[in-house]
Amino acid sequence: MHEMTASNLRSAFAGESQAHMRYLIYGDKAEKDGFPNVARLFRAIAYAEQVHATNHFQQLRDLKGPALTVAGAGFGLGPAAENLEVAIEGEDFEVNEMYPVYKAAAELQEEKGAVRSFDWAWKAEQIHAAMYKEAKAAVEAGKDYDIGPVYICSLCGHTVEGEAPDRCPICNAKREKYVEFS
Repeated sequence: MHEMTASNLRSAFAGESQAHMRYLIYGDKAEKDGFPNVARLFRAIAYAEQVHATNHFQQLRDLKGPALTVAGAGFGLGPAAENLEVAIEGEDFEVNEMYPVYKAAAELQEEKGAVRSFDWAWKAEQIHAAMYKEAKAAVEAGKDYDIGPVYICSLCGHTVEGEAPDRCPICNAKREKYVEFS
């Protein structure tokens, strides 16, 4: 694997791993603040971030040894609206800057597995950003996020509210591969 793509995979792995933990922490805080649906959303998307991290890690499985990883991350713990804003900023960065560049480099270097991993995450992150924006608007209006069951594809992290599709629109996985958060 080309070093640039490997480095990008490592950074993406680090960022997704941090997002996974941050969203679990934010979920606990939202629960304590009286926003159980926002908490559930954070926990569902935390699972999707774990899926992304796992996919990136799998692409690196043959590269042994230590590596320094660098990833931007939001820190601090505040009320639900502030935590949602941190999540939105992170998702928007991945959608608008990180994944398009990482994917383009992997395409140039003909690293097909990395291209797939970056593309799957990029598509799911767009959904996450939109859902977090809706949740933040609800919280700022003094309400919990009105959301039904959330389903996460265990292969690519695709996220959908309401009902899982027969086939994942990102990776084509069967409905059985979705994990429900209700």
